[in-house]
Amino acid sequence: MRFLQLLLLSTFGFLHAQEEAVHSVYFDFDKSTISEKQGEELISFIKKTDSTRIESIEIFGYTDDVGKEAYNFKLSTKRASVIQTKMIESGIKNKIIVTIEGKGRILIDDDIVENLPEKRSKNRRVDIVINLKPLPKIEIPGFYNSIQKNHIVGDHIYLDNILFDRGSSKLTFKAKTELDKVAKLLHKYKNLQFEIQGHVCCTPPYQKEAIDKETRKRALSTNRAESVFKYLAFKKIPKNRMTFKGYGNTVPLGKGAEYDRRVELVITKI
Repeated sequence: MRFLQLLLLSTFGFLHAQEEAVHSVYFDFDKSTISEKQGEELISFIKKTDSTRIESIEIFGYTDDVGKEAYNFKLSTKRASVIQTKMIESGIKNKIIVTIEGKGRILIDDDIVENLPEKRSKNRRVDIVINLKPLPKIEIPGFYNSIQKNHIVGDHIYLDNILFDRGSSKLTFKAKTELDKVAKLLHKYKNLQFEIQGHVCCTPPYQKEAIDKETRKRALSTNRAESVFKYLAFKKIPKNRMTFKGYGNTVPLGKGAEYDRRVELVITKI
């Protein structure tokens, strides 16, 4: 399984933008059948998603770059149809499957020669994209979705649309655009000092922190908080106004796992 942008709720704040979860099923060369295990993994992926949040499902088929374009288009379409059939047979309602499309072959850059068979095998696939409805907003005293004129010490500021890829601490372009807005407000309210707090969810009970896929170290919440710190510093917010700290999974909100993947600004001095 792989996740796009996902993605799935690796957030700064409470996410209200469109989200999507992606599962890929891989095929043998020139084949359009899947194994029993692949079918079970596909259905498990869908059933683990909150059914109340599933807005629609899209299915996209692909092939590698070997063979004629017309043949590959038909093969990619057949692969997508096989996945659709498997889902319907397993009880997934057809009406939520809004797209079943064969995309044909995925070309490989001419200068790529290393591990070419492996790269081609990853292109023989179907991507199942689940489009998710936004999380409902929750009301918690002392939590705000933007920086206010009159804060008190201890206030939490969470912001929409600040996204991290799953397992990543790198800021996306969209996240930086949103942080630009945050920086403008922080320049306006120059008295505010704050701690940037990183949080994660869904780690095993004996692990209080998640692994950052870039550094391969168990410090994801800290690294995300530090990424925000560095970007705000780049936007000329004085470093003496802010600190950062990762809290791992030790401060759940008690509103569901999705809300615990977050980074917050917590006012420390006014």
